[in-house]
Amino acid sequence: MKWMLGILIILLAALQYRLWISEGSLADVNRLEREIKIQQADNSRLRERNRILAVEVEDLKTGLDSVEERARNDIGMIKKDETFFMILEPRR
Repeated sequence: MKWMLGILIILLAALQYRLWISEGSLADVNRLEREIKIQQADNSRLRERNRILAVEVEDLKTGLDSVEERARNDIGMIKKDETFFMILEPRR
């Protein structure tokens, strides 16, 4: 009878180890759930960024106005017969 009690105690200890410490434990499951939430938030943010970029690409493919605006902002394009004025902020 004592050996049966010993086996049951060992079995209980092994099951407790799996529940609290080993891979697939409650702590491991909670950590994975937190990582999933973080990854879902990142994916959502990146999906929105991709949507905005896709709209911008489509606009650049179809409209010359957006190409001109980009050229003016990014590389300082000036049209013919246009005067360029640069306003500098005073140094503090």
